[in-house]
Amino acid sequence: MKNKLKLSLFFFSISIVVIALISSCHQKKNSVVMRDVDIMHQNEDELTKVIIYDVFTPPVASRIYVYSSIASYEAIRFTKPEAKSLAAELQGFNKMPQPEKGKDYNYTLAASKAFFTVVHKMVFSLDSLKDYEAKIDAQFKHELSPEVYTRSVSFGESVGKTVLARANVDGYIKSRGKARYIGSQEPGKWRPTAPDYSDAVEWCWNTMKPLAINHDVLENDLLRPIPFSLEPKSPYFQQVESVYALTRQLTNEQKQIAKYWDDNPFVVEHSGHMMFGNKKITPGGHWIGITSIACKKTNAGSVKTAKAYAATSIALFDSFISCWNLKYKYSTIRPINVINDHIDKDWQPLLQTPPFPEYPSGHSTITRAAATVLTKMFGDNFAFEDTSELKYIGMKRSFNSFIAAADEASISRVYGGIHYQLSVDEGVEEGKKVGDLVVKKLGI
Repeated sequence: MKNKLKLSLFFFSISIVVIALISSCHQKKNSVVMRDVDIMHQNEDELTKVIIYDVFTPPVASRIYVYSSIASYEAIRFTKPEAKSLAAELQGFNKMPQPEKGKDYNYTLAASKAFFTVVHKMVFSLDSLKDYEAKIDAQFKHELSPEVYTRSVSFGESVGKTVLARANVDGYIKSRGKARYIGSQEPGKWRPTAPDYSDAVEWCWNTMKPLAINHDVLENDLLRPIPFSLEPKSPYFQQVESVYALTRQLTNEQKQIAKYWDDNPFVVEHSGHMMFGNKKITPGGHWIGITSIACKKTNAGSVKTAKAYAATSIALFDSFISCWNLKYKYSTIRPINVINDHIDKDWQPLLQTPPFPEYPSGHSTITRAAATVLTKMFGDNFAFEDTSELKYIGMKRSFNSFIAAADEASISRVYGGIHYQLSVDEGVEEGKKVGDLVVKKLGI
């Protein structure tokens, strides 16, 4: 009897050990999956949620994406010894920290710390981010030795702080104290638009220090709008009439395209005396989402994924600067003002007009810049289903290439009644120029 009892206890003990080992293996396996490339994607996704919640303007959102993404890449790149620094090719960065030779690091943890070290200084709503970080942090603590954990965190924070040093002198802080831009009643010049008649946003964005392009590129930009004229046969007024005619006979497909690419964080819905914001992803955030889709479809590793986010966000950041430079250099009037004043006082565009000058189209500029970088990284005929908007507006669309997606985003602004065709075409030209410069600068 005693022997049977001992034997039973022995097998029971063995069972407990086996179960514990299996459980431990499962936990480690799941942790590794979480910490590989998925954490790069999840970090960006969590940031997008906060940018939407905090309602940052599109140019400011591009700034948040670019510095956090560069920080992430500059830490994770040490996973592959051949991966070169991007910051070293850009303007205004101090020398990036280097890991100690012969010491072990978890560069995924370091990249996450670098990413959020930057983000914490740039967004307002930190509670949800801190909850997410705590969960990831707990998993790293469980898997790593205290020495590797502490060393990795310290390295990531030092990378983040080095990136922030550049951000602190890029012109953003000085731009916050500028006077309001209320427009002009001069014919052809921008003035506030219905329904909220808001001041123009980020009118000093041309003073920001770009990363890949030089300021002489901005100063010598040859693009310019056609002269304002109310003469019926003038090139300008023909553009006005074209928008008016097109928007009165939009197909359902054209309406869907316009709404899909709206990406307007400024939209305010009016219902009687009630007003409420309809929060949306920014144009740059949409292309960060497309970057994620491309990386996942190709099973890109963590280093290439981080590089794709960084390179795309650099193109977005610099193209916003170049576009806003032209917008406020010429400060052109929006279609709604001209059409209401001179053609049809009751006409309304399909989309709500964003609060800044018309020429050139911001969507056209930044989408072509991003598409140029992604095309270089993933190929010309990269077919994909864009699900970036699915959880925000319940829509998705399919494209045969990044350029095809950018082209649709561009024409969507004409369908929406908020841009002229010329402004779209020249925005595409400006975006391609910036995208090509970014590709060359980074050696992609």
